[in-house]
Amino acid sequence: MEKLKVGIIGTGVIFDLNILGYLNRDDVQITCLCNRTVEKAKQKIEKFNLDKNIPIYADYKEMLEKENLDLVEILLPHHLHADATIYAAQKGLKGISVQKPMALTLEEADKMIDACKKSGSILSIYENFVFAPHIIKAKELLDNDYIGDPSSIRIKTALGNKGGWKIPESAELWRKDPKKIGGGQHGSPILFDNGWHAFCLAIWFFNEEIEKVFAWTDKYQGLDAPAYVIFKYKQSKEHIVPQYGNMEFVLLPEMDFSDSKYYPVDEFIEIIASRGIMKINQGTSIGNKISQSKIFPPIVIIRNGKVETYKDFEKDWKFSFINATNYLIDAVKNNKDPILSGTQARSVLRFNLAAIKSVEQGTEIVIDETN
Repeated sequence: MEKLKVGIIGTGVIFDLNILGYLNRDDVQITCLCNRTVEKAKQKIEKFNLDKNIPIYADYKEMLEKENLDLVEILLPHHLHADATIYAAQKGLKGISVQKPMALTLEEADKMIDACKKSGSILSIYENFVFAPHIIKAKELLDNDYIGDPSSIRIKTALGNKGGWKIPESAELWRKDPKKIGGGQHGSPILFDNGWHAFCLAIWFFNEEIEKVFAWTDKYQGLDAPAYVIFKYKQSKEHIVPQYGNMEFVLLPEMDFSDSKYYPVDEFIEIIASRGIMKINQGTSIGNKISQSKIFPPIVIIRNGKVETYKDFEKDWKFSFINATNYLIDAVKNNKDPILSGTQARSVLRFNLAAIKSVEQGTEIVIDETN
């Protein structure tokens, strides 16, 4: 069996989750790593028991020039996504996986998409949330009309600053630079960085594009939060009730998330449909003490006067990454469209940027006008 040759650009904190889906597979081979600080890449090789002889590069262009790769994972700061993707596409790779958000602008996104079309490279924007086991099940129930025609979604992201991973200061510095993190004149570490997942889920759950959006944000210790986003779906097909949604990014600065294995963050989703209500509990911190309580099973459904719970899932955020990577590998090996292709991710980016534009202008934004 010919192995898929994989190179990874960037070995920061998120590398520890993105690497998991490649381990213990006979059909893939991590052939090289790239990090500006080579010593950090060496530490990852030791931590995950990778081949000690794989080359490490400080410059991704040199890596892509010298290595004969099939797939590259781009785990770089936002402002580098477009250039790295375009350069990788020029090398004719089979697949290119890019961290969220896709790019800083729609113009950058279009260049990335065009470059991959010309080279025949599969462009996948890495979105792990849609591969979390309980979220996969929730989507399956919705698509099978289990609670009827959905009309409303609320996505609440609770953000703490105590507990979880220890993030090195170097990893946070670029997020304080508006030109590097992106998201408007002042940068947006909440709506444009963390918030990408919510913007993606809002489109993915309902299979509908967004027509218009209005958003507010406040400021707290350099964050564009608390933040609130309301939006209306386009209604590409007829629905029983017009579809709307809202997102809330709320702060819990004194809450201890010490039992979270990852970031001090968690997510809660509520979907209203014509015949029932669905509550999806937890995301990033699933598997902690909240997960063990009887009142927060991963999925709760209320319909026909009864309450149903779904709780037999692998409760660890890492499985969303493992599943996402397994899917990516299959898509590249079999030349299939990924879950979040470049074109699909562009729709998420357009929605996200429209919300930020709404904050800056203090007005409702019709999405088509931002295209």
